[in-house]
Amino acid sequence: MTDLRDCTVSQLLRLHAGIADELRRRELLRSGNGPAGDYAEALFARAFGWNLSANSTTGYDAVDSQGIRYQIKCRRVTVRNPSRQLSALRRLDQRPFDQLAGLILDERFDVHRAAIIPLETIIAGSTFTPHVNAWRFILRDAARNLPGTRDVTGEMKAAPAAL
Repeated sequence: MTDLRDCTVSQLLRLHAGIADELRRRELLRSGNGPAGDYAEALFARAFGWNLSANSTTGYDAVDSQGIRYQIKCRRVTVRNPSRQLSALRRLDQRPFDQLAGLILDERFDVHRAAIIPLETIIAGSTFTPHVNAWRFILRDAARNLPGTRDVTGEMKAAPAAL
């Protein structure tokens, strides 16, 4: 493998684009966004047999065999940015999903923590931020102790092997 330090910026960007295209071909990426969110969706869907919704579906990302709607959120933590705040939760007051499937990845995209949390628990633990018109939720390790929460870190650590 090439030492990335020897590559020009153009070469690195072409490599990045090629990797994204290959991950899309393998159905691990579904959008042009950063790969963490799409990767989380693929991992949860494979680990639990959920059906992913169309990218244009508002409020949830997947549905299980009983019709439970899951909003899948992911955060990749790094030394430079250790925040565990998940991306904005919109229209939370309209109950757009039943469970939040949250995933924390480390710098190398390895699973650090994963949990499935009921909507009521998410509502209780979220803060509304008016300037973005959305709620924010921070997926701390202690979230596994929140009411009704299922720690699925073990299942999610095993999921990449199935991809």
